[in-house]
Amino acid sequence: MQDAASLTPMFRQYRALKGEHPGAILLFRMGDFYEMFFEDAQAASRELDLTLTARGKGTANVAPMCGFPHHQLDAYAARLVRAGHRVAVCDQVEDPRTAKGLVRREVVRIVTPGTLDDPSELDARTNSWIAAVAAFAGRVGAAFLDASTGEFLAWESEGPDAWKAWAERVEAFGPREVVHAEDLAWPSTPAVGGAVTTPADPYTFSPGAAGELLKRHFDVASLDGYGLEGRAAAVAAAGGLLAYVRDTVRSGLAHVDGLSTLEEGRSVAIDAASVRALEIDRSIRDGSRDGSLLQAIDRTETAPGARLLRAWLARALVDRDEIARRHDAVGELLARPALRAAVRTRLDGLHDIERLLARTVAGSANARDLLALRVSLERLPPLFAALAEARAELLAGVAATDPCADAAARLAGGVHDDPPVGLREGGLIRDGFHQELDRLRAIRRDGRDTIAAIEAAEREATGIASLKVRFNKVFGYSIEVTKPNLHLVPERYQRKQTIAGGERFVTPELREHEAAVLDAQERIDALEHEIFVALRAEIASHALRLKAAARAVARADVLAALAQLAEERGYCRPTLVAEPMLRIVRGRHPVVEQMPLDGPFTPNDARLSSESGRVAILTGPNMGGKSTYLRQVGLIALLAQAGSFVPADEAEIGIVDRIFCRVGASDNLAEGQSTFMVEMAETANILHHATGSSLVLLDEIGRGTATFDGLAIAWAVVEHLCALPAGIPRTLFATHYHELTELSVASPSIVNLRMAVKEWGERVIFTHRVEPGAADRSYGIHVARLAGMPRSVIERAREILVNLERDEYGGDGQPRRARRRGRQDGAPAGAGRPLFPPGADA
Repeated sequence: MQDAASLTPMFRQYRALKGEHPGAILLFRMGDFYEMFFEDAQAASRELDLTLTARGKGTANVAPMCGFPHHQLDAYAARLVRAGHRVAVCDQVEDPRTAKGLVRREVVRIVTPGTLDDPSELDARTNSWIAAVAAFAGRVGAAFLDASTGEFLAWESEGPDAWKAWAERVEAFGPREVVHAEDLAWPSTPAVGGAVTTPADPYTFSPGAAGELLKRHFDVASLDGYGLEGRAAAVAAAGGLLAYVRDTVRSGLAHVDGLSTLEEGRSVAIDAASVRALEIDRSIRDGSRDGSLLQAIDRTETAPGARLLRAWLARALVDRDEIARRHDAVGELLARPALRAAVRTRLDGLHDIERLLARTVAGSANARDLLALRVSLERLPPLFAALAEARAELLAGVAATDPCADAAARLAGGVHDDPPVGLREGGLIRDGFHQELDRLRAIRRDGRDTIAAIEAAEREATGIASLKVRFNKVFGYSIEVTKPNLHLVPERYQRKQTIAGGERFVTPELREHEAAVLDAQERIDALEHEIFVALRAEIASHALRLKAAARAVARADVLAALAQLAEERGYCRPTLVAEPMLRIVRGRHPVVEQMPLDGPFTPNDARLSSESGRVAILTGPNMGGKSTYLRQVGLIALLAQAGSFVPADEAEIGIVDRIFCRVGASDNLAEGQSTFMVEMAETANILHHATGSSLVLLDEIGRGTATFDGLAIAWAVVEHLCALPAGIPRTLFATHYHELTELSVASPSIVNLRMAVKEWGERVIFTHRVEPGAADRSYGIHVARLAGMPRSVIERAREILVNLERDEYGGDGQPRRARRRGRQDGAPAGAGRPLFPPGADA
């Protein structure tokens, strides 16, 4: 850039604002365009495919420049953010017509990945999270905020696994941006997924400053009511994040009206690996929503409802009374189809009140946004009234919610039914809403009658029958007289312009009328914008009431959707008990049963309890359905505690505190971990954290290494689970190691299950049915034959299999794999050497 002394006043203003935001592309409002200059213009022209020109050509102050029309701000800002840039939006904050000298400009907001609010860039059915992390006194704290809805969560952990737990939280929430203090001591490899990391002022992340900001924002004297007592790291993260977002969006965030603390034990804990294995919100196959549990069960009608359903799955409940309240509401809507239909009909087509409110509070909502908000609010009274006779507590709570009818009426009276996108084009406000605006519009409207009267009077006064009063955008109003009649023109006419067929004239009366009409139009445009901004601020002042109404809508949507799902798929109400047991009768996989299959889905029972056995060893062939069965049991438990009915004829489930699922295999090449290393790390996590209330689903542990090593590890894992001090977790252990079935002899807690197979000669049929007992064969060669393996390979494999089976038992007739060195007779199965010796690094 040039020396400041040689710059024009406008460029000096630009440089000052750019200096305040050196890391952002500055969008500088000039009239109807946003312009970019110097290096910003060069970068933006590449990212946005804009023509790079120059301002001040031929002078010493030449500057590269590009720009776009102001009404395309959201789209272009989003493209720059997607390309990895921060964007500072600089607007004119005073009217250029009344400004003395240079128009004053200010940066009104900063757009970052975590604060992007363009509706076209956000997935309506998914939260858009921005996160923060803080470390304080050996603890790691985190906060997650969706600025587009106002949802705000905090979390804290301590101990050697705190950073690992943080990484799992980040993976679960999937934020677009992670904010942190500039001086944060990150671990060697901070795990933030694909999020952008943004350093911020360390002061805002100090527990003291952060706590004071949170108390001011929520207008409270203490944060203990938010579950933050003694959680300095969580407070630091939450306060630092709130400060960053407020400074970025440049609004008070009135719609952020609460803060929930994620506490261990208040919801079902599911680690990131288990979320992936269970395919809760995305499929393992391609990472998309298709094929996931969420996609299979989502019957919601609204975007807020879809987001709430996702949250219920991510944070399933452990409180039986809370779960029962959800089940009561789903049950009532299932039993009363007319009520359910009435609710869903009123929900259909409802706009996203939460995100419309967020844009209103941020001052970025246009007239069409407020129109959509009005239309949605007008539908709340009949929706809430439909639930007035509901007996279930949650439904009655929705019915008692304030529908904000006054805000809807205010919007109905103020916002035009068909407003433009821009806010400076007029046509925003309805007639009858503002007295002065109506008067100015009358002047503009009545101007036509005035012109007709002037034209008639002049024809009579001059005797020129063809005289006409015309309007031209360049020259304004004038009286047109043709050449043959020019001799009749009176002296009071003032010549304005010569035209091909005659001349144009003006009169003092016509000039006075023109001034009045043009002044009225300018004042209309300015006043409409002023009225709209005031109305938008008025609606934003009702943020807490509107937010409560939006939450009620989402809750009604999810409950009605779950009832609809239960009716469509034949789901039953599960019984939740305190005892650590599980009984499912004719359970089904909620995703697989909806897929196109050759025949009907095969339902299966599941029983895990102290009486029937807490650990089940499941054997059977590949393609037999073991993995589906494991996932099926886990998803039924999750659905039950999320508040849904479940795909089964009957289900009785003891409250599950954690669900562990180790199914499938994957490398972590980025961290240099093999499939087997990942498998062992995930298994170790299960062994360290499982309790007697947990549900453990393990598939083919040990298959990633040599056969005997894998068998030894799998055997030891089962024994360790049966000897956990916190109790034996309900466990399904699928394996091809048939030797593990011998464990049932040594421990009454272990039972054997198998996938039933029917054989006809060399042919086998996989029934996908689970039955008691142990499989005596793997049928791997049969599967190989079905896959098209050459017949010579199949025959040779059979020969080798016979040779291997002959060496399965030792000379004493005992299974070789069951022996343990130094084991005393009568010692329990889990009392031997642990999987990880004392002092070993697990």
